[in-house]
Amino acid sequence: MSGDLSAIFFLLALVAAIVALQVRDLLAAAVVLSSFSFLVALLYIVLGAVDVGFNEAVLGAGVTGVLFIVAIFNTKRRSRD
Repeated sequence: MSGDLSAIFFLLALVAAIVALQVRDLLAAAVVLSSFSFLVALLYIVLGAVDVGFNEAVLGAGVTGVLFIVAIFNTKRRSRD
């Protein structure tokens, strides 16, 4: 049971990583990257590393995602004429 669940989380994280690399919008990429970090945190928890999973969820999905989104909203677009 645990092996099946960890395989599912691993495949979902792999799909999220590929989608984050392929998407063209920076905000969507930041959201998908945060979901990737959350899926990796769930994978750590399923594998038995609860403290590592908690830290990944807080830092990887939470703080880093918020910092990426704040950075995207504070940048200005420049168009080349």
